[in-house]
Amino acid sequence: MKRCAIHKCWVFSLIVLIALPCAALSQGAPQPGQVGPYAIRTSVDLVVLQATVRDHKGAPVPGLRKENFQVYEDKVPQQIESFSHEDVPVTVGLVIDNSGSMRSKRSDVITAAMAFVRSSNPADQMFVVNFNEHVSMGLPAALPFTNNAAQLETALSGNAISGMTALYDAIATGLEQLQRGKWDKKVLIVVSDGGDNASKRNLAQVLSTVNQSNAVIYTMGIFDETDEDRNPRVLRQLSRASGGEAFFPKTLQEILPICEQIAHEIRSQYSIAFVPTNRKQDGTYRTIEVKAYSSSGGRRLSVITRAGFSIPSTLHSTDSNPDNRP
Repeated sequence: MKRCAIHKCWVFSLIVLIALPCAALSQGAPQPGQVGPYAIRTSVDLVVLQATVRDHKGAPVPGLRKENFQVYEDKVPQQIESFSHEDVPVTVGLVIDNSGSMRSKRSDVITAAMAFVRSSNPADQMFVVNFNEHVSMGLPAALPFTNNAAQLETALSGNAISGMTALYDAIATGLEQLQRGKWDKKVLIVVSDGGDNASKRNLAQVLSTVNQSNAVIYTMGIFDETDEDRNPRVLRQLSRASGGEAFFPKTLQEILPICEQIAHEIRSQYSIAFVPTNRKQDGTYRTIEVKAYSSSGGRRLSVITRAGFSIPSTLHSTDSNPDNRP
């Protein structure tokens, strides 16, 4: 499948809609509403959401069906076209703060990141973005992605801890690299104090890119209360916009279970696709709300998914000319 640049490639371009796990390769024909094993379904108007569902105690809720969900775009009900709850391969970027303020936390961050790596699907594609005032890819140029734990550990530990923080540039680099991955489900794990004092980009620019992407961002804020550069608000904004979550461990010992929790949530999310009733491609931001109800008793459940999205208006002219489509 031909991949396009992040500013042009939203879910209205070619979409890998539903990828069933490797075990499904031995099964028969796909059921109605599903696409066969690792198949690619193309469309110019499908929006695909990744949703984490929890009960009132905060525990994950498995086994829900399409009928348990309702989707709203700008408060207008939408029809769910396709639905899946499978452990599918993911393209994952680990975006790791290597600025001077992270020096005392370095070993714990690497240990936690490796716990995430070891909890991943063997078919996942992974990469590392290291940053201080400079942004660099952790893996060699000839190896854009890997699922080899030793290679990823080397990528995580190869940079010196020093300098200032270019968080926004690092996230933009991670989003660009995600689009080069072959799996439709794309995730960034960002570990930082949330501060930025060295980026060429600003927060508004990065949030605009997030709203035009299909990436889910999980952030982990690691800082001391005396850290003047800390900015938990930014980490929450990035996660909320993309449908991920922000975590703020109170101790270094909490980092490991948080990474394991993130890995589990990625494996157990629901994929929900709908065709917007609003077909305009005018660049405006559209809010999204997903409601879920339990199968027994119809109790309202908590749903975490992206807050909304926008489609660049330039896509209108592109879509009118099939020969120029990305």
